[in-house]
Amino acid sequence: MAENKITQKEINNIVWKACDSLRPVMGSGMYKDYILTLLFVKYLSDVWKDKVEQYRQKYPGNEEMVKRQLQRERFILPAESSFDYIYEQRAEANIGEIIDIGLTALEDANRAKLAMVFRSISFNSETVFGQTKQRNAILKNLLVDFSALDLQPSHLEGNDIIGDSYEYLISLFAGEAGKKAGEFYTPGEVSTVLAKLVDPQPGNRICDPTCGSGSLLIKVAQEVNGKNYSLYGQENNGSTWALCRMNMFLHEQDSATIEWGDTINNPKLLEKDQLMKFNIVVANPPFSLDKWGADTAIADQFNRFHRGVPPKSKGDYAFISHMIETTYEDVGKVGVIVPHGVLFRSSSEGQIRKKLIDENLLEAVIGLPANLFFGTGIPAAILIFNRGKGNNKDVLFIDASREFDNGKNQNKLRDGDIKHIVSTFKAFKTAAPLSTNKGTVIEDKYSYRATIADIIENDYNLNIPRYVDTFEEEAEVDIKATQASIVDLKKQLTEVEKQMEDYLLELGLL
Repeated sequence: MAENKITQKEINNIVWKACDSLRPVMGSGMYKDYILTLLFVKYLSDVWKDKVEQYRQKYPGNEEMVKRQLQRERFILPAESSFDYIYEQRAEANIGEIIDIGLTALEDANRAKLAMVFRSISFNSETVFGQTKQRNAILKNLLVDFSALDLQPSHLEGNDIIGDSYEYLISLFAGEAGKKAGEFYTPGEVSTVLAKLVDPQPGNRICDPTCGSGSLLIKVAQEVNGKNYSLYGQENNGSTWALCRMNMFLHEQDSATIEWGDTINNPKLLEKDQLMKFNIVVANPPFSLDKWGADTAIADQFNRFHRGVPPKSKGDYAFISHMIETTYEDVGKVGVIVPHGVLFRSSSEGQIRKKLIDENLLEAVIGLPANLFFGTGIPAAILIFNRGKGNNKDVLFIDASREFDNGKNQNKLRDGDIKHIVSTFKAFKTAAPLSTNKGTVIEDKYSYRATIADIIENDYNLNIPRYVDTFEEEAEVDIKATQASIVDLKKQLTEVEKQMEDYLLELGLL
């Protein structure tokens, strides 16, 4: 019945409460892996329970037929991997080991989808949970908290509720993790903007070479009507890679290919020993990564750095170069989030930027508000590259830095802010190329359509204020009104001083 349906808010509250068991012994950067793994196991167990009930109703008394039908499901749940089984053992002295055995069995039964996903964590670790007595008490409390969840699909309010809840919880963990959060999560509103700008189409191959927990990749997939697309990603951090695999599964993106490794130094997405090609490549790479692999880039077997090798201490253009080289010629599109230094720094970065522009790959530069991202308050920009620009050499500049919701800890793009950016970009895409050497203002103090001549005149510097004039003239000072205000303030000051003198006389202090 509808009144028994569990809502996303209820799921979030129960899981967030469960975190209280882990907060005293580990930071959020670590406990998110354990919390989200248990949520994953609880969901799979409840889905399995739902399926068993359905098949038993369909084939009453025929357990062999029930078993046969279950073998055709998206996944297999071994008995020792069931949350209910683990929960029944919650008081056992080796409960940590029991959980680990269940996770290993779950991996082994679903190798194509879950191989190695749980190998980077252990619920039986003394260094993580403490000695036996403390570890057992923590794990028992965790299991009790999660037992309050009923995640059977027939009891959930909405089809996407568990995937949405998983994303929401990842964002909460990101809020707690501070600077580390940038390693695994891109704020949902920024992901939405980028997904809409690259405009994926049915049949597309879509890739995120620094995919973190997979939130950006999922947002891009959600922009495609239907399921006719393929998703690919690579992530360097083992626990984050596992989180991404689980996140994909919960969003029913089972066929997504998510590789584990360093994208720059060991790209895993290959075909016939060459870089795999994609229609759409998006990423929020680590900003200005130090020691990214410059020493070996000159001899890169895939020739990704033929436009130049970025500086050792700033890997931004290493990721941009990789992304562009992995798109299909003539049709491939790249959307990448970068720090503003990428727009104007000189030396080798300036040379790479010049070549990208001369090759007519750059399509748009979009400045975002400050303090949007977890762990850094600096403003970022979105760069859109398009290998299918054809004869149109114009570049769109948008300064969206002043349109946002001013949050207490972090700023946020509102729906209207997102629509403003996307509608401006779409209008630019459908307009005819400029026939003059000089660009044109599209919207005062917001957007500018630059020609290649504009950019050359600025020595290939893409700093947004060079193109979008956001200067606000100061209002003229009303001398008479100001003088009247000063007189009034002096009068008020005299009255306050007189009151103060009266109070002091009353107190005998004068």
